[in-house]
Amino acid sequence: MLEPLVLIPGMMSDSRGFLPQIVELSWETSVHVAPPLTGETIEEMGDAILARAPQRFALCGHGLGGMVAMDLLNRAPERVTRLALMDTNCQSELPQVAAAREKRIVAARAGRLAEAMQNELRPEHIADGDQREAIWQMMQDMALDLGVETFIRQSRVLQKRPDQQGILRKSRTPTLILCGEADTLFPVRRHEFMAHLMPNAKLEVVPGAGHLPALENPNAVSASLRNWLSWPISAGRASSTTNWT
Repeated sequence: MLEPLVLIPGMMSDSRGFLPQIVELSWETSVHVAPPLTGETIEEMGDAILARAPQRFALCGHGLGGMVAMDLLNRAPERVTRLALMDTNCQSELPQVAAAREKRIVAARAGRLAEAMQNELRPEHIADGDQREAIWQMMQDMALDLGVETFIRQSRVLQKRPDQQGILRKSRTPTLILCGEADTLFPVRRHEFMAHLMPNAKLEVVPGAGHLPALENPNAVSASLRNWLSWPISAGRASSTTNWT
């Protein structure tokens, strides 16, 4: 039996963001999805997850969830058996990005959450194709369900998040780094950088996907996670880059 898998959704997301993987992987292991992130800091968000998580678990996070996953790797390395980081960023937020985020916070606080989310995640952040509109609309629906306070709280956490490069450099945990080939929010080159920081990391680039590969190319992502769950925990893995074909 594989170790339990804990999935951490990204900004303004819940379990719907990982629905294909929950269906596929729950046949093989226990899958736990963290509730929408509600703490005031990365550490508070991580504490809430640790309180609910199994004693030892495989950990996968997307976007903001990936940043929380890196914090958990740092603070509870004895509990994280393996790590998957998906379309995320290990660096602190640039001042100009934080300033742009402030405008969206103001709009949300003024009752214009839909407008704020349309500027947070735009259709072009999803790979071009027949499914783009449906996925984008689902993400907007999720955000409206989670509400203004969650949006503001998560936005503030992103603005003040710490740089996590040092966490990745010192980690020896087997790590899969996934990125949609068309992600313009957190591009492939940033994930290449993260993979090079980590001695036991492997980068896989998912075709036909932008910022949301778990929904845009769910079969590829599920297959990748299934393979990652089979990696020997104790065996080191040389850093490498793989393009799906």
